[in-house]
Amino acid sequence: MDNESRELRQFTVPPSAAGQRLDRWLTDQFEEESRSAIKRWIADGLVTVDGSLAGKAGIPLEAESEIEVAAPPIPAESSLRPEDIPLDIIFEDSDLLVIDKPAGMVVHPGPGHGAGTLANAVLHHCPELDGIGGERRPGIVHRLDKGTSGVIVVAKNDTAMRFLQEQFAGRTVYKAYLALLEGRVEPPRGRIDAPIGRHPTRRQRMAVLPATSGLRGTAGTGTAAAGAREAVTEYECLQVYEDMSSGQTARFSFVRAVLHTGRTHQIRAHFSWRKHPVVGDTEYGYKRPRLALKRPFLHAHRLGIRLPGTEEQRVFESPLPAELQRILDRLEE
Repeated sequence: MDNESRELRQFTVPPSAAGQRLDRWLTDQFEEESRSAIKRWIADGLVTVDGSLAGKAGIPLEAESEIEVAAPPIPAESSLRPEDIPLDIIFEDSDLLVIDKPAGMVVHPGPGHGAGTLANAVLHHCPELDGIGGERRPGIVHRLDKGTSGVIVVAKNDTAMRFLQEQFAGRTVYKAYLALLEGRVEPPRGRIDAPIGRHPTRRQRMAVLPATSGLRGTAGTGTAAAGAREAVTEYECLQVYEDMSSGQTARFSFVRAVLHTGRTHQIRAHFSWRKHPVVGDTEYGYKRPRLALKRPFLHAHRLGIRLPGTEEQRVFESPLPAELQRILDRLEE
């Protein structure tokens, strides 16, 4: 495959990244790619630093260096078929869709989920969709877990896809979630800066990985263990509830969480690590939820992005779904 069929991405190394490994830093710029994939790109000669091929993945970066990456295109999904699935559309123009995704819907086809996904629904809604590389497929820029509801944006064409990808890679997207957590969160407002990687034994899960000593970069001291990536969540407790219906007092914290990175299961892993798992999350929390909820109490409440051709950020909002609001109403009583 020649470089003309690839997407050329250009970066200038900020002073704050000086000294970081090339592969680790590029992994943060390409949040949908694994570090091993970035290493393959470097080994295949797809990455240059100041005009020269990057010889090794671990070379330290220098401030103001110019990096170019000939990123491989996303493989076409020829098997993806349109399906007549209703969509709750918050906003739509010729470049993108902003959708209020319900809990229970998978965003993208994968093992065990070949149909019934958001991508299938979008193809039916937009039969003229150009998609990535000219294929009839939607541009899935970011994802929400199956059990998570709320705002998600989908690109309709290559130009919009690149425009949105740059915002997510540059961490200029505003992503605010609402969650109900087990226990009383202390302090009531804070920042969790703890690297997340694949769980060492339970490979379907993510986890805050322990630090190694000597360098900054984790919650506490040390740098992230191998395979972990920077993950930052800011939160604010909006309300603390006490439930005494079982005869014992159970406390719950209703929080707003703002993501500064986009790691897989970031909110679920971060708050589980803090001993305050998301209510209803049987993977990271209690196997038998203490409240009558069949899904995690996690909702993508607000998403702030720039629309193609504009400089001003626009914020899209999804109200709390009825089944989650009922839980809060019962706790209020």
